[in-house]
Amino acid sequence: MQDCIFCKIVNKEIPAEVVYENDAVLVFKDIRPAAPVHLLLIPKKHIPTFFNLEEEDAHLLGEIHLAAVRVARGSGLEKGFRLVSNCNEDAGQLVFHIHYHLMAGRKLHWPPG
Repeated sequence: MQDCIFCKIVNKEIPAEVVYENDAVLVFKDIRPAAPVHLLLIPKKHIPTFFNLEEEDAHLLGEIHLAAVRVARGSGLEKGFRLVSNCNEDAGQLVFHIHYHLMAGRKLHWPPG
């Protein structure tokens, strides 16, 4: 997608502080962190929202979750982390490319918002 900021990050057109990458997933630091650790986990494939997922995309969600665990373990976050995603405007989605926020580094309260 030409106007998608996350696709531009995947294509190395915009810099990001990447902490993990494989063939399917990219993990990078959020530029406006809401917690001491705040990472974004995205599939490299452009999928605007969860409503746009197709059967062949199911493995990407598993890849994202496995990447979250790898990054959390590698960052010493065994005490816990939050993994959250927003779908569409009413839920707070600002960038229309499926993504998850991994937040940690302090006690996270519930409900979040």
